Amino acid sequence: MQTRTVAVANEKGGVGKTVTVINLGAALSVLKQKVLIVDMDPQANATKGLGVEVPEGAPTVYDLLGPEATAGAGEAIVRTRWSGLDLLPSHVDLSGAEVELTEVEGRENRLKEALAEIPGEYDFILLDTPPSLSLLTVNVFAYARHVLVPCQTHPYAFAALEELFDTIAAVKEAINPGISILGIVPTFYDSRTRVSQRIMEQLQTDDRYRSLLFKTAVRANTTIAESAEVARPVVFYRKGSFGTADYNQLAAEVMERCGVSV
Repeated sequence: MQTRTVAVANEKGGVGKTVTVINLGAALSVLKQKVLIVDMDPQANATKGLGVEVPEGAPTVYDLLGPEATAGAGEAIVRTRWSGLDLLPSHVDLSGAEVELTEVEGRENRLKEALAEIPGEYDFILLDTPPSLSLLTVNVFAYARHVLVPCQTHPYAFAALEELFDTIAAVKEAINPGISILGIVPTFYDSRTRVSQRIMEQLQTDDRYRSLLFKTAVRANTTIAESAEVARPVVFYRKGSFGTADYNQLAAEVMERCGVSV
């Protein structure tokens, strides 16, 4: 089995990154793909969003990355309530990993080494990242083959794309020559507002981005927020919603771009 490793990243917060990880992962599992979500954000929102409570003392991604790794990836993986959707949970302790790894040789490859034992078990590994450039983000980029970029249809989020693309180019040159941008997903799209319309038009016409733009735009809708509140991916929460339709369509597009038959 060939595993597709996809980082979901944007250096600006609030663009729907974690929501995309959770709901894309769930939609892929509905399409009979075996999915592992790796929560690399110390805020652990993907972990909470899948309704996973990590027992005290149970291994998390932190225990794989620390200077003295105390667990293997297989020990830390948690089965969620939904078949084919697993999680490598995060913990607030992960916020201290950067300081602890400062003097560690090869610190940018800690995640790659930790996850080396699991590819082959999953069709997709989706990695959630912190909303800023950090050593944790660099670890994700050093490991992943693809980067999926959620872009809120808002001027600040659009402006942040250039910096993210520069970061990925630097990682490609110095650390991971195999990394590439899988595509840009417009999020919180509301066709009724001029701002959303204008940013979408910029994404569609800008020479840097238009060829990377997914056909799917994740529309702004309250059902996605409701599903997050009850820690249940929208595709399982309300099957007839716009959110479910958008993430199912995005999952099919992601599989197509990764060369997987739908």
